[in-house]
Amino acid sequence: MREARRQERLLREQWEAARQQVRRWSGLGDGERRVLAQLLVLTARGWRLLVGRARSGDVLMVGPGGVFVVGVVDGAGHGPPDLRDEVRDEVRDKVRDEDAARLLAAAKVAESAVASLGMSPVAVQPVLVPAGQSLDREHGRIRVLGEQQVGRVLLAQPRRLRAESVRAIADHLERVLPDREGTALDEGSPAPSPADSDGLFDLDGLREAALEGARRAPIEQWMTFLHPDQVALVRRNWSGPARISGPAGTGKTVVALHRAAHLARRTTGRILYVTFANNLPRVQSTFLRTMAPAVADRVDFRSLHSWAQEFLQGRGVPVRLSGDKAETAFSRAWTHVGRQSRLAQIDPGHTYWREEIDHVIKGRGLTRFEEYAVVARTRRRARLQRAHRQAVWELYEEYEARRLERGVHDFNDVLSMALAEAAKETGPHPYAAVIVDEVQDLTLVGVRLLHALVGDAPNGLLLVGDGQQTVYPGGFRLTDAGIDIRGDRGQVLRTNYRNSKQILDAALAVVADDAFEDLDGERTPGRRDVDLTYHDGDVVRVAEPTVEAHDRELVAAVKALPDGASADTALLCPSKWALGHYQRVLTQAGIAVCQLEQYDGHPVDAVKVGTYRRAKGLEFKHVFLPRHDAVFTDAAPDTETARERAELWRSQLFVAMTRARDLLWLGSVAGPQGGPTAAASRTDAAR
Repeated sequence: MREARRQERLLREQWEAARQQVRRWSGLGDGERRVLAQLLVLTARGWRLLVGRARSGDVLMVGPGGVFVVGVVDGAGHGPPDLRDEVRDEVRDKVRDEDAARLLAAAKVAESAVASLGMSPVAVQPVLVPAGQSLDREHGRIRVLGEQQVGRVLLAQPRRLRAESVRAIADHLERVLPDREGTALDEGSPAPSPADSDGLFDLDGLREAALEGARRAPIEQWMTFLHPDQVALVRRNWSGPARISGPAGTGKTVVALHRAAHLARRTTGRILYVTFANNLPRVQSTFLRTMAPAVADRVDFRSLHSWAQEFLQGRGVPVRLSGDKAETAFSRAWTHVGRQSRLAQIDPGHTYWREEIDHVIKGRGLTRFEEYAVVARTRRRARLQRAHRQAVWELYEEYEARRLERGVHDFNDVLSMALAEAAKETGPHPYAAVIVDEVQDLTLVGVRLLHALVGDAPNGLLLVGDGQQTVYPGGFRLTDAGIDIRGDRGQVLRTNYRNSKQILDAALAVVADDAFEDLDGERTPGRRDVDLTYHDGDVVRVAEPTVEAHDRELVAAVKALPDGASADTALLCPSKWALGHYQRVLTQAGIAVCQLEQYDGHPVDAVKVGTYRRAKGLEFKHVFLPRHDAVFTDAAPDTETARERAELWRSQLFVAMTRARDLLWLGSVAGPQGGPTAAASRTDAAR
């Protein structure tokens, strides 16, 4: 209580000192003086204030919450006194075009000024303050705050910048914007003098310090700082569809999220951000809401299939999706025409042929055998002669007949139906832009569908992904979808910001011999050159003779983590069977768990558990991979389909390993007890 009274007395003293200080500034109205006095008070609380040398116009505020361009409108929107209250309110709420244009122009200058420091455009926020008013609303990308709200709102911002970053950024702005000068509360904490800050300011050093601090700070810090090359991609204007690729850990998803926020702030339409996995949209939506709350409601985060179902329902097209009934239809089709066909000589299991239909025939939208007979089966190893393809087609037709008998759709049908509906659209595109994350996991029909929503409009379609991280069978080329990525519209990130050399080397060793064909058709070696910025990660390998001994070591390692580390820890498994086992192991040991399928990106003090596939697009400080080599321990027939499966498993393991930042724990069982897990992993991973 005594401390609260002391703080209140200090605040009153600072407020009175600030009012006295701004009274000496000429050319200001009473309302402007009151707002600037509030901002001056914030300089005693870790903020820096940069004003025009004439003490007029917009001001810059740099503080823990980011960079704010604040425009004060003295007496705006009051309206004549004889107006009715409701009319006066309507007049008050209007923002004059000239005020908005001036403020946005000043914000653009500030964005350009801080881009060289690696600050994302989303960290620069324009704020308009009508003096004498009490309000909080949005006007496009401008936040309109009343005189009574501006100070509280700035202080309540999530902490994005450390004190040294605030100082260096403010000093930098003062240098590159000569019409601005820093000012501070005379009776508060004085701002650093130029002589003090010159020796501390180092552009390259600030970038390094910002990235290093981001790795150890909450997501707000990581979402504020990017490498200047990444900032350039976020802000770039592309004349048509564009693609960002690059090895694991190079920040593709982070750039995509910033791009979504950037476009939302500069367009009036909605932005669609799509991934294949169901769990990622929840996490990415949380991240965007944290880093750019003003535009978060204008970005739709969806999995592709859930969006397609809503799209069809909105147009009155019935969707009767049933994965179980579709699976039954295929099983009976295989029993009837596949099991005794020549296909069984290549692979006697039905899984490979279900994948062939899902990813090559229906995934590519093929409707005639003549198309399938000549199509290039990207990433499929088994060589099929025309007679084999004829047998596949007969299996496909039998499956379709049995599926139609049951009156159900499969997931491929949903996308094909949505593509047909989108092709009928003749009016304006429904979205200003579409961003596709992990594009390599989509089918060709899925990519065509998303392309149809925006066409080749400038800045309309951004595809983000890496062919090496494909976790589903089959593939395609962008040219097959009618998408032409020309010149600088195809960008490759080459700096890894997540993994240490030890972790990356361990992961690359798994896929070093697996050259892959990326979406552009280029054959790329498994081991790619990448620049590293992080050097503190460790790889711990544990090999035990039995599953029981292995699991005891796993539990001990998880319990040995520092207090609070569970919030940034994941345990990943190759199959749902193994996942169920290890969820029970951790729970029985008293360790809290959170399934990745339910994880929404908000901090939770529990170990995240999920499959390798569910971990795509995410990262954690500590990653545990129990019995990570189980899928390779059983002897498998040396066939083309077996080699294809092994290559796909290695790709999934590579994805899981590269989720780790500080610790990668690799467990294995040397004895024969690894067998059951291996068999279950093979069955589940093929689904």
